[in-house]
Amino acid sequence: MLKVSGFSLYHKIYNLDCNIQVKDWNSDGMCMDRELNNRNFEEFRRIVRALHCPTRWLIIDCIEDGAKSTKEILDCLLKKDERITQTGLYYHLSELKNAGIVEIAGYREEGGGAPQKVWKLKVKKIVIPLVKE
Repeated sequence: MLKVSGFSLYHKIYNLDCNIQVKDWNSDGMCMDRELNNRNFEEFRRIVRALHCPTRWLIIDCIEDGAKSTKEILDCLLKKDERITQTGLYYHLSELKNAGIVEIAGYREEGGGAPQKVWKLKVKKIVIPLVKE
């Protein structure tokens, strides 16, 4: 259950070609279906999918103070007792990047091998409009 500003958000959501069907409770406590035609929901869904995993929150925590290489992020996660491989880290970084939460800040030469990607937060605050402005 996700808590949002003190309210419980407990909806089962289905993606139906940009028509969103939501299982909700009416005032009588009965379950009802309704459809939402809201493109803002797609943005919300993309962000929630990227942030559903605790590992991704740890990644955000590792780079909140500035850009870090993939190796530095991996070291940070291992210090936090996160069990993750470099391949797993790349997957999580890719998901955060696709959601627009992190971005590649550049590349850094480390140890004579291929240059390491340097990652930074693209946004520090996420705002999701509920209605069109």
